[in-house]
Amino acid sequence: MKQVVPVRLLPTPEQALALADTLHACNAAASWLSEQMHTERVLRKFDVQKRFYTQLRERFGLAAQPAIRVIGKTVDAYSTLNANLRAGSYGLPGSGRRRTVENTPIVFRLRAGQPFDARCLSWQLGDAGHEGTVSIWTTAGRLRNVRIVGSRAHIALLRSRPIGETDLLHRDGVWLLHAVIDTPVTPQREPVNGFLGVDLGVVNIATTSDGDRRCGLRLNRYRKRQLRLRKRLQAKKTSSARRLLKKRRRKEARFATDVNHQISKSIVAEAERTGRGIAIEDLGGIRARVRLRKPQRAMLHSWAFAQLGRLLTYKAQRAGVVLVQVDAAYTSQTCHVCGHVDKRNRRSQAAFHCGRCDFVGHADHNAALNIAARGVKCWGEVMRPDAAPILAAS
Repeated sequence: MKQVVPVRLLPTPEQALALADTLHACNAAASWLSEQMHTERVLRKFDVQKRFYTQLRERFGLAAQPAIRVIGKTVDAYSTLNANLRAGSYGLPGSGRRRTVENTPIVFRLRAGQPFDARCLSWQLGDAGHEGTVSIWTTAGRLRNVRIVGSRAHIALLRSRPIGETDLLHRDGVWLLHAVIDTPVTPQREPVNGFLGVDLGVVNIATTSDGDRRCGLRLNRYRKRQLRLRKRLQAKKTSSARRLLKKRRRKEARFATDVNHQISKSIVAEAERTGRGIAIEDLGGIRARVRLRKPQRAMLHSWAFAQLGRLLTYKAQRAGVVLVQVDAAYTSQTCHVCGHVDKRNRRSQAAFHCGRCDFVGHADHNAALNIAARGVKCWGEVMRPDAAPILAAS
């Protein structure tokens, strides 16, 4: 399993200047290469390297391996762009937005991240502690003994695992290294006690089939406050207001990420303790499917449910807990006791009252119980494909 380990780089002013020049050179080279690839419609990595490698090195003064990494970064960017075009992320064929994307070459920010490998960057971490040094290639020559610092757990991971590609980032005045390591996947344990269903939402970020609710009131209140502050600062249009906006731009995202980390950690720990798997809703494409009034759109589009799903997935893999995604259709309208489906069963956001058996309960808890039941069924189909229902051809 791939895991990204962040550490902070502590360069001297001279080293920081060399690192900044390196990022500028590499991203300028990537933008130039992107324009050539777009103009001549050369997108395969082997063809790009054969055609532009020499020019890239001579024009921007790059060493051999950094030039290869620039080519790889640019080719990967076009691969991602073409995948999004095929998926329809930029609209239907012939639409204005899609034509603009197709006809415009990719441009890299001068301070965008740059990947390095073992030939360009080496680590010296010692035997203990939370500090170390790195040696990294720059356009001004090799920088040696550049200090790094990180949490003890992250540095211990870097000591114990082979380090793959590492990205150099400059974010909000801070230099970072994001190293990719391979961690062994814990063998999945059979969910002998069933599944822990998790219903995701906006009012309640996560509700489990055990009845535990992670209320989103604090996060939503925080987001509304951030929105009011942004509006107030944007209306001022002064230099100090712009500086403060830039300083605060990632504050909300960091807060939401921390909340999602706490929620996912507690859910995985509970499933691991009780010998259960985790069943969550498959909410892919929800932004395109759901139509909301304008006041609700900002809340939906700032809701980091995809991030929560990713965090649950990788934490479950690391703990050896089975995680399945189930169809979310009608989970909030179905009575988990008798199976009666009716949209009138859900009287309000929180209230569920079955029209057939008169079951009364919290709507999100009822949905989580349905998700848990579907998780058991889904896992049975995974373990016994011969028992899965066969869909008739239409």
